[in-house]
Amino acid sequence: MSKTILMVLIAISFVSTAAFAEPSIEVGVSSQNIKSLDSVFVIGTISGVSDYLPVTVTVTDPNGKVVYKIPVSIGNNGEFRELVKPTIPSFMAGTYTVTASHKDTEKTATTQFTVTAEKIPRNPNAPESNESIIGGETPSQPTTPSSGLTISADAINGSDVIKITGNTSVRGSDITLVVKSPSGNIITINQVSPGPQGNFNVDIKTGGPLWNEDGMYTITANQGAASEYKKTVKVEIKDGVVIPEFGVIASLVLVVSVFTIIIFSAKSKLSILPKY
Repeated sequence: MSKTILMVLIAISFVSTAAFAEPSIEVGVSSQNIKSLDSVFVIGTISGVSDYLPVTVTVTDPNGKVVYKIPVSIGNNGEFRELVKPTIPSFMAGTYTVTASHKDTEKTATTQFTVTAEKIPRNPNAPESNESIIGGETPSQPTTPSSGLTISADAINGSDVIKITGNTSVRGSDITLVVKSPSGNIITINQVSPGPQGNFNVDIKTGGPLWNEDGMYTITANQGAASEYKKTVKVEIKDGVVIPEFGVIASLVLVVSVFTIIIFSAKSKLSILPKY
C-alpha cells in the first residue's frame, strides 16, 4: 500500500513540475552577415508554453521600423523556424534585429543579422505590358517601365490550362497570383518564386464548380508585403475552358459545308446520266 502511495506522489510531483516549468525561449539566424537580396532563416526553440499558440517573430530594420511581424508555429521539441525574405526592393544596409516572443511568457529572445548592400539586378528586355486579354479582343495597355513587374497569359482556345509568365526586377520575393471570377469571387491563390533573372511561370487549371461563371476572369500578380508591385491579366472563360475563336470555327464549318455540297452535287449528276 505504501509503495502505491509513493508512486502516486512521485507522479503528481512530476506532473506539477512539468506544468509549472519555467518558460524558456532562444532564437538565432542561419547567417549573421547577408547581402541585401539574400534571405535568412530564423531558428529557435521554446519550452514551458502552450505549443498550440504560435511564436511571434518580429524583424526590425536599422532605423528601428518593424518590417515583419510573423506568427510561427511550434514544431517537435519546441522548435520553430521561418524564412525571412528581403523587403521590397531589398534589405537596406545595416543591422536588423530579430525578436521572438510568446503570449504565455514575458520573456523574449533577440538576435541580429547585418546586411551588406548589393546592386539590384534589372532586366531591360522584360516585356512592358500592363494588362492583356486572351479569348477576347480588348487591346493591351502600356505599363510604366519603373513598375518592376510584368505578367502575361497564354492558352489554347478550348483548353483548361492557362499559362502565366512574367518577369520582376526583384528576385528575392515571392509573387502571389490571385484569380477572381467575373463577379469578383476569389477562385484560387497561387504563389511562385522568380528565377535568377526575375522570370516566373505557373500553370492555372480551370474547370470545376468554382469556374462555372462565363465571362472575364481576372488574374492579379502581387509582390511585396504591401503589394508594392501589382499587375493584372484577364482571360475569358466559358463552360470552364478558354473560349474558342468563333471565326475559326465558322470558317471550318463553311469549308465542310461547301465540300459536302460539292460531293452531293457530283453524286446527283452521276445518278441522272443516261445508260447506254
